[in-house]
Amino acid sequence: MLCLRQVCLFTQRYYQARTLSSDLLLSQINSCTHEDEVFSLVGRNKSRLSEKHVGIALNMLWQLQKKRPLLLRTTDYIRNHSQFLTLCILAENKVEHMEDEAIVDTLYSILRLNVEDHNSLAEVLVTEAWKRLERQVLLSLPALSKFALCLYKQRRHCSPVIGKVAHIVDMKLDSIQDIRVLSVLMISISDVISQSFRDRLLHKAGQLLEEKDEVHFNYAKRVLQFLQNVKLRYHPLLEKCNKIFLKSASRLDIHSISLIFGLYEQLGFDNAEFRLVAKQLLSETIADYYDPETFAKLFFSLGPMAGSKIRERLLLTGVQMAEEFSSQQVLVILKTMQKMKCRNSHLLKKMASVLHKHLDSYHVLQLVKLTQYLVALRCHNLELFAKLKMLLFGFLKSSVIPSDTAAIIRVLAMLPSFQVEEIIINKAAAALPQCRLHHLNCIATALVKWNHYDQLNWQNSSELCIKLLQKLNDSGFQRLQKANNLNLLLEELTRVNGEWFEEVLSEETMAMCQRLINQITGANVLQLSFFLIKTNHRCPSLLDRIASVTVENIGKIHPFEIYFILFLFSALNYDPPANEEFFERCIQHLTSNLSCFETHHLVLLGHVLAVAGYFPPVLITRIFNVSFLSKLDAQLEVLPDTLKRRVRSNLMKLNRAVCLECPEFHIPWFHERYCQRAFRNSSSRINPLRQHVHRMLTEILGGSHYARISVLTPYYYEIDFECILDENKKPLSYMAQSIPLDDVERTHLRHDIKDEGRKALPPGAERIALEFLDSKAFSKDSRHLKGEPAVKKRHLEMLGYRVVQIPHFEWNSMVLSTKGEQLEYLRKHLYGIQ
Repeated sequence: MLCLRQVCLFTQRYYQARTLSSDLLLSQINSCTHEDEVFSLVGRNKSRLSEKHVGIALNMLWQLQKKRPLLLRTTDYIRNHSQFLTLCILAENKVEHMEDEAIVDTLYSILRLNVEDHNSLAEVLVTEAWKRLERQVLLSLPALSKFALCLYKQRRHCSPVIGKVAHIVDMKLDSIQDIRVLSVLMISISDVISQSFRDRLLHKAGQLLEEKDEVHFNYAKRVLQFLQNVKLRYHPLLEKCNKIFLKSASRLDIHSISLIFGLYEQLGFDNAEFRLVAKQLLSETIADYYDPETFAKLFFSLGPMAGSKIRERLLLTGVQMAEEFSSQQVLVILKTMQKMKCRNSHLLKKMASVLHKHLDSYHVLQLVKLTQYLVALRCHNLELFAKLKMLLFGFLKSSVIPSDTAAIIRVLAMLPSFQVEEIIINKAAAALPQCRLHHLNCIATALVKWNHYDQLNWQNSSELCIKLLQKLNDSGFQRLQKANNLNLLLEELTRVNGEWFEEVLSEETMAMCQRLINQITGANVLQLSFFLIKTNHRCPSLLDRIASVTVENIGKIHPFEIYFILFLFSALNYDPPANEEFFERCIQHLTSNLSCFETHHLVLLGHVLAVAGYFPPVLITRIFNVSFLSKLDAQLEVLPDTLKRRVRSNLMKLNRAVCLECPEFHIPWFHERYCQRAFRNSSSRINPLRQHVHRMLTEILGGSHYARISVLTPYYYEIDFECILDENKKPLSYMAQSIPLDDVERTHLRHDIKDEGRKALPPGAERIALEFLDSKAFSKDSRHLKGEPAVKKRHLEMLGYRVVQIPHFEWNSMVLSTKGEQLEYLRKHLYGIQ
């Protein structure tokens, strides 16, 4: 009976399709140029309307809207029209007779007309389409992608019907040849796919982006949105999408540019070339953005890289437009101000005053972010903070989600003059069993701060706080001890940092990573490297495993990821067992793929390799090239200030290393003025420890004229103390050699220039550099010297110094607790006595 019914429906649809091909009413609907014409036809011909008439009419309503600019669309008018309701009722009644793809087109049209998510017609259409998919009805791939998009717009991200769509995509993936279709499907099914399926989708998307000569930038945006949905920073696809954006630059508007920047930010990706193009496009059209929506997007996109004149113009316009901003736009402006480190008092005051009318519309996590922005920008509006405290406190009382509870407690601790109430401690205690490590870290940070600043004012408050901290510690240990999957553990550790973690869980975390050492693979080696870089831990077993896994999977690891792995070994000054093979294989992979790196990334890579003692000729000659350095200067203008300073500093250090260690490259030293500016702008470095040690050196050597303090060497290394001993270990006076005791001018000396500070030493004499090394010079809980201090020692020795390094753990030990012991210690090291 069921088979007979399906045959009848098919026959009926086939017959109607034939008879309606020359249908006058159908052609009249297709000829409409205004929605009122469609409604007029519907009103006059209700009794004649077939399922095909209804579907075409609803689709025509959307097509007419689609042709108009967004601000001129009349979707409200359409939805409220009586004939639209008629069409919806007719469609519901005739849905079983609709053709497969007509169902999808009708669903898509009514959703684009902004009907409610649970509109009855939408529900009926989804149900019918689902039934047909279950009956193995084969939609075309474009129709399947449109249906999937409809489900995604309805927020059916994890519904069974999306699962069915994902299954069909899985079966048909090899036959998909349209990146437009694939990109829509990828976004729609992103919440219901396995990791292996995700990887197949990434591979397929990469193929299609590579094969097509012209790919519309909208499809590349969708690929980025998929990466955001699955929380994956996948460099091969990111780079391909970025190339498409650069090719399509002339067609990008402010909406696309701001969306791309937002996606890049969330994916932890950046591209200076795209920044340069976007800056030029937006700067040329800045006068066109005069409404709040587009201006907020302009401020977000252009503000962080704008020059002083455009920056001032943006700030002034922001002040003038402040009253018109929506609640979401205010958040965007404040977030961007924080990124710009802009504390413009006029704009900040204006934003604070506008915020009062929006505060009640924010959900809890928006309030958390808002509080963070205002505190970071040093807002002083106590009335605003009082209202924020009241709202956050209200959310905390009703919160049942551990992550929300932890986030609220963390930002409450940021508020000025906040007095802690007992309910906060109780809510924190109740949430502990369900908290992840990051949430525990948030709560612990707040408790430690409150206890330190004596903000716990009720009876037995300190005792309760201490008990809760102990429970926190226990919860952290228990969570770590239950870990049996390295990938999940690393995911939790990504956002964990701060004193509580370092003091309480750091050792246990390292021990757990070592227990899971066999789970280190090419897929997670980067995340583990990030964690070790962040925690500054020198764990030989983990580092050896990282090195071996990297060599085994070198072809599968993106070159940019290799950079971070090498950074770990270079920074910690660690040589794995097969050190030469490890570095050579990595360098070979990197130099074969230099095109993957931006100019400033090449500088950072060159510096990392130089610290490890490697100077690949192809990389060095590429960096120290006039056209490369010109391109670098242009791109530095649009980079964030912190990154800009780091790149410039690393270029100077690389220049210094090449001059000292690779004179065969004939690279000139061109950082004279940079170093002079840096030292003029730096604060005084004569600290109490240096003064104390200088007095002791004076006592040991027999006078203050035998030692210099805070000395600049050639190539601008600063050393704590310098002295000269002759061949008989007798100190030589700087006064006798007419060498100034202070180093006021701080002038660098080239190899071919001699001045008072670098006169030739008498035969057999030696110049001694005495350096005090604090904890930053060593990896955590280790006496092993890190990369940068080791390079400094190497370079000072090349400059003719005998380097004496005094580690903090020796100088501050109980063995040297008296002045006499310290004097003897310094004497032995100065004179080389064993």
